[in-house]
Amino acid sequence: MANPMEHFCPGPEMARELRGALSRFGTGVTIVSTQTDAGPVGITANSFSSVSLDPPLVLWSASKTSRRFPFFSEAEHMAIHILAEEQMPLCRAFAASPHAFDAAEWGEGETGAPLIDGCLARFECERYAEYDGGDHAIIVARVLRASVRQGTPLLFFGGQFGNFAAAG
Repeated sequence: MANPMEHFCPGPEMARELRGALSRFGTGVTIVSTQTDAGPVGITANSFSSVSLDPPLVLWSASKTSRRFPFFSEAEHMAIHILAEEQMPLCRAFAASPHAFDAAEWGEGETGAPLIDGCLARFECERYAEYDGGDHAIIVARVLRASVRQGTPLLFFGGQFGNFAAAG
């Protein structure tokens, strides 16, 4: 028998409970990168989703309180990298520092956005729109080029990283 559901009304005093409930949705892990006057900047994000095939649009959400937010809010071009299981060290490096490119093999794309090698998929994008999303901004980007390879994804669920095991 399944565990009983716990009910609550979201609010400032229930932020931890809401975060825990939201963590029940397993996601992939990405690094979003852009070029700035101060050099390349990256951020680890799991708030990524496809939006449209025609035109090709994706979105991700950036916390407005992050020191990295201004770089991405102002960026005309960015790259979104879907991480492979073996890229956990890279995930942690970019979670800790926006300048963790020394931990990655990377090059510059046609738009100038930093492109990290070894990802399962990579989307070179240009800004399409930005929307207010409370304490986050929802950044919608048009995909200009995409790259993909086979491999096992790095996943995030319940505050922990893991990988995919097919149901048998």
